[in-house]
Amino acid sequence: MYAPYFGLKSEPFSIAPDPRYLFMSERHREALAHLLYGLGGGGGFVLLSGEIGTGKTTVCRLFLEQIPPDCNVAYIFNPKLTVIELLQSVCEEFHVEVARKDLPPTVKDYLDPLNAYLLQAHAAGRNNVLIIDEAQNLSAEVLEQLRLLTNLETRERKLLQIVLIGQPELRSMLARPELEQLAQRVIARYHLGALTPAETAQYVQHRLEVAGLSRPLPFERKALQRVHILSRGVPRRINLLCDRALLGAFANSQAAVDRATVDKAAAEVFDSPAAAQPAWHRTAVVLGLGLAAGAGLFAAATHVAQDAAVPAVAAVVAKPAAPPPAPAASTLTPVAPRAAASSPALLHDENEAWRELAQAWKAAPPPGAACKALQTDHLQCFSKNLSLAVIRELGRPGIVTLDAADGSPSYALLTGLGRDSATLRAAGTEQTVTLAALATRWRGDFATLWREPPGYSARAAANPGGETIEWIAARLASANGTAPAKGQRELDASLRSQLRAFQLAQGLAADGQPGPLTFMQLNRAAGVEEPRLRNVP
Repeated sequence: MYAPYFGLKSEPFSIAPDPRYLFMSERHREALAHLLYGLGGGGGFVLLSGEIGTGKTTVCRLFLEQIPPDCNVAYIFNPKLTVIELLQSVCEEFHVEVARKDLPPTVKDYLDPLNAYLLQAHAAGRNNVLIIDEAQNLSAEVLEQLRLLTNLETRERKLLQIVLIGQPELRSMLARPELEQLAQRVIARYHLGALTPAETAQYVQHRLEVAGLSRPLPFERKALQRVHILSRGVPRRINLLCDRALLGAFANSQAAVDRATVDKAAAEVFDSPAAAQPAWHRTAVVLGLGLAAGAGLFAAATHVAQDAAVPAVAAVVAKPAAPPPAPAASTLTPVAPRAAASSPALLHDENEAWRELAQAWKAAPPPGAACKALQTDHLQCFSKNLSLAVIRELGRPGIVTLDAADGSPSYALLTGLGRDSATLRAAGTEQTVTLAALATRWRGDFATLWREPPGYSARAAANPGGETIEWIAARLASANGTAPAKGQRELDASLRSQLRAFQLAQGLAADGQPGPLTFMQLNRAAGVEEPRLRNVP
């Protein structure tokens, strides 16, 4: 309903699990690393806890993506079971056949065939993982039976790895004296906390940019601070609150969400009964009908947060229209122009832009066709139309092409990116401009450099060689905090699964195929020293 009003292609705060909107904070990455570490721990329990809505299911989904194909997985999401029902569910998930009897089943009726199955899988070189979600609902009796399942073992290792995912009560349960034996078998545990105020702002911005936002953030700074306080940094609560706040701003024809709108939205979403529908909600329905009939005719001034450091300097029309004529001089409206310096001119020669980018990489500036000449010292050129969300994830400087639709393009280096502004460099000078000003002249064309892995060949990019595969496996292992598989020379199903999970976590297309964007993020995750985008306040 409100998406066209704010220049969005879709509503960004749906609570439905959409991998495009995945935001991985440092906490989520650490939680995933703990689960992966536990997977290779040789048996026992792995524990992941967290408040409702903090993203445990998201981490679990990524974990399932990275489980290798030689691993059998049983997933139980409704653990309110008796001991017999639990064993029955485990056998069903592992497709273990259990002989039927006329008498009521016993623990032994399920345990014997399960043990035989696990031994057979172990002999075939396969591992077995049991994942139990909402594990705080397990009874003490069922938890004790789970502990006994970890007694199934050979001389070398345990036959079953058990992952428990649940709310904070799960940790309290395991702290009971009667469950001390189980607690001693937990080989990895992690509590997934809420987002910090800074991460909350990044989360909101990320989802808006994925939804197509190319203007300044439609949330005032104080409103974002209020969102964090009222949502307690819990992603699901942030989604509910921001969705209703944007609806309220749309209904009242506001250019951005302010603190008062957030408070009204919170009163409805978190406290008031569902039937208590505020006046602006009813108004939104009426406005929505009008918007659907004439969305292309509506225009709204862009709001820039009322902050002394970022004054309002530009207005953007809400409907997608042809870009306005370029100003007489090739300049952009700066955020805070220095009194002693005039706005710098942009570059009109693309080769000059590539030369400036080469300097950022400390590469020798090429004399001729810049991009091709730069493809030395294992550097490759990359050009694509990207969203700001992806560029933020990449975190590297690059060339932006301005005024491309006018037939007279100009170029600058994007060297910094903030919530409402960006820093551009050209001809040795820099200026910081609002995203609103940038949006009037930039349509997403972005070019940068990336360092190729060992053994890489552009001709064989679709089928990389063994040395490249070995490098990918080592980088993924480093990112996951695990030991790399020795002698990995093929892009097999297991490695593709790990690659898809990594791509998903990095905001890339999760196709399991290594490419320039994936190589960039693998180097970044490994801490390779490369030029980085600055964070603009």
